[in-house]
Order: sequence, then structure tokens, then C-alpha cells
Amino acid sequence: MPAPKRKTSAGFVPLFDGGIRALNVGVAEFALSPRAHGAGVLELDWRPPAGGDRDLGLLLARLEDDPDDPIGSRVAAANKQAVERILAAKPMLVDIGRAADNLKGLGPRHILHAGPPITWARMCGPMRGAVIGAILYEGWADTPDAAERLADGGGVTFAPCHHFGAVGPMAGILSPSMPVVIVENAAGGTRAFATLNEGLGKVLRFGAYNQEVLDRLRWMNESLAPALGQALRARGPVDLKNLTAQALQMGDECHNRNVAATSLFARLMAPSLVRTSTADVAAKVLEFLEANNHFYLNLSMAASKATLDAAHGIEGSTVVIAMARNGVEVGVRTSGTGDAWFTAPALVPDGLYFPGYGPADANLDLGDSAITETAGIGGFAMAAAPAIVRFVGGAAEDAIGYTKRMYTITLARNNDFGIPALGFAGTPTGIDARRVVDSGVQPVINTGIAHRAAGVGQIGAGIAKAPLACFSGALRELGRRLKVPA
Repeated sequence: MPAPKRKTSAGFVPLFDGGIRALNVGVAEFALSPRAHGAGVLELDWRPPAGGDRDLGLLLARLEDDPDDPIGSRVAAANKQAVERILAAKPMLVDIGRAADNLKGLGPRHILHAGPPITWARMCGPMRGAVIGAILYEGWADTPDAAERLADGGGVTFAPCHHFGAVGPMAGILSPSMPVVIVENAAGGTRAFATLNEGLGKVLRFGAYNQEVLDRLRWMNESLAPALGQALRARGPVDLKNLTAQALQMGDECHNRNVAATSLFARLMAPSLVRTSTADVAAKVLEFLEANNHFYLNLSMAASKATLDAAHGIEGSTVVIAMARNGVEVGVRTSGTGDAWFTAPALVPDGLYFPGYGPADANLDLGDSAITETAGIGGFAMAAAPAIVRFVGGAAEDAIGYTKRMYTITLARNNDFGIPALGFAGTPTGIDARRVVDSGVQPVINTGIAHRAAGVGQIGAGIAKAPLACFSGALRELGRRLKVPA
């Protein structure tokens, strides 16, 4: 087709002297025709707010910051308060103790798990295996079959770790006699807990429960935890916020990569450890830390939990304070909706697999460790850890791209967590459910991939994304609580 022309006294001349330049909004196919006829086309990646859901879009409009609207101004003030509390948090590792002695309300036959609430009948393979292992560890049953009957018959009570101020990686199983790290937010008065990290290989959090796993858990309970607790009490609290900040500048993102953070922690604890334990015990503890680059993960999770719980229960706030997965569903909590969970089906993470495994072997997304992303590290800080892409897939520039994209759905930057590759810009912090739903940009999560069968263990690592439906559900509930007109 020839270029359009207009008739003048001098004859026919091109209608557009400078050629055609078009702006294409939305559907990419609309740009094909003008481009085929020589037009320059600038494409704008746009989609309707709230995925085209009219009612949700109208709700979003009412929840937007607006000083002239009572609801909008209320939401803005609530979010300001939530973000201030998160940024001001100062999580300190103060002690290591027995779960039953520190988790208020934990019963003698309670077993806590990762993610939103789930029953034994609906649990995935790795979580069921971890529950069996916890029952054997506690001595409530003598065989795996007896442990399974106990779990199936109501002999134990299940609840999410989050309901007790705790967090756990992968299956996240926590039982009464297990040791936990105790983290206090010195600025906000909140307290959080996590088990000690077992390392890689055949471990409870991936559903393994053989004798090797149980022996390691008992050594951690009888030797590792007492030695670290004694050293910690002699040394004094460890500033986990400062330690995380250092690790981010050394190549960690403090979720899937904790090499620097674990090393820094070991260096801090070593002098006190050798003074308070026998040489043999101190050597075994330090050897365990040397061989376990993931040890800091559980500390990072507890620090993130203590940080975010400071923003819990602020009426009107759309700030996300928890994202968690139980291997069946993903659940989200927001500041303004209190203890309520908003769930959607979990998916298999997109990632790299160990030799011999693939997506067909993988369990659905699993674990409380997304609490790190919720606090602005982990996947949100991937630009600080370009080496992580060798583990989860992609290229170094992808790591930077993920972090930059997360700025679009958060309300602040945590300048205590500077990212060298971005000119020491702070990590994206304070996930806003409104921005997630409005933009369709899903929070990214760095994660390990578990085999769907109990006890096989980790078979890869990759990227998961929190489902949009979780955030839509939270906003609808907030609208109901704020009495936003339908």
C-alpha cells in the first residue's frame, strides 16, 4: 500500500511530511499493520486496571490516596504508618531456646507448618513426611506407620507457624521440643521464632525422616542449640538488620543465597563460642556452620517476621505483611485485614533442576521463606546477588530487572539495605496490594524446589510468583471493612 498523499497546487505530496509515527497501547497485534506500511511504532505495555474487573477497578479507585476522600486519606495514613514501622524495625537475635518454652499457646501435641492453614488430608508429600519425622523425633510414635495413624486420627493439632509468631522454610514443621531462634524487634516490641537450619540433603524440611535425619535433629537439640545459646547470652544480642545489610553488599540476597551472611554470623559467634563450650563442641558447631551455607536463612526469616509483625493490624492499610505457601495453596496477609488469609492455588516454580529431575517431579510452591521477599530482601534484592541466577536460572541482568520491577509495587525503599549494582539504592519494601492488583505485577520469590514425594529432598531452585487472586481477595475484604460502597 503506498503512503497516503494530499493534493496541493504543486501536485500530490506526502500527507505526513515526517512519516507516520504511532503509539500502540495494549494489544501488540494492533501495531502490525502500521508497521507493515513503514510507520514507526512505539508500543506501550498497558492493560486495564484490576485485569478488567469493573468492580475491583472501582474499589481500587476508592482506595487510592486522596486527601479529599475520607477513605483514601485513611488508607494513605495507615500505609504511611505501616511503612514507617517496617523501616524502623531493628531485629535482634537475643536467644535460642525450646519452642514449648517460648511460643505462647503452643500445646504439648501441637505441630506447626508452613503456609496458610491446611489439614493432614490435604497436605503435600514433603509436608506429610516432615510431620511423620516430627512425631518420631518427639517420641509420640515408634514407627512411621504409627506416626501416620496418629496424624490422620487427630492425635496432633496442626496450625500455621505464622499463628504463633514463627516461620519455617519449606514444610516448616516445628514441634514443641525443637530449638528455636528468638528474635526481638528492638524498635517495635515484636518477637519472632524459627527453627535452626539443618543444611542440605536429606532433611526434615523436605520431608525426610530416616535415622540420619532424626539423629541430626537430636544433635541440634542437645548440642548445637545449647552451645549457640550459651555463646549468644555471653556475647549479647546480634543485630540481624546490620548483618543482613553487610551480606547484601557481599553478594547475598538472604533467601536462597546466604553464603556471606552465614560466614559473618559464624565470625561473630566464634570467640564467644570457644570461650563458653568445650573445644570439641565448639569445633563441631563451627564445622556444621562451615558446611551449611544456608544456616542464616532461618535467622533472616525470623528477622523478617519480627519486622513485618510491627505493621500488623493497622486499620485501612494495604501493605502486605506475610506471603506463605503450604505446597497446595499460597496465602497472603495484609496489615489492614489482621489475621485473615487470602489464598489461591500454588504453582510449580519456574527454575533449574538437578540432573535427573524436571517439573513433573516437583512439588507445588512451598514454605514460609517468602517472608524475606515480603520484607524487601530475597527475590526483591536479587540485584544485590547476581550469582543467584546460576542457581535459579536466567542472566545477571535478569536479577537487576526483577528488583527494578519490584519497585513498581512497593511503597518505599529501605535505605539500610543498599544495593551496590543500583548505586546503593534501598531495596523495594512495603508491598502494596493495590499496586499489585492495579499493575498485574506479581511479587517475585526466590525459592528451592522440593520433590513431590516425601524425603527425596531438593531437586532444584527457581522463581515463584504470588498469585494475583490473593491480593484481590485482600482488597475486597479491606473494602468491606472500610464500608466502601459497592
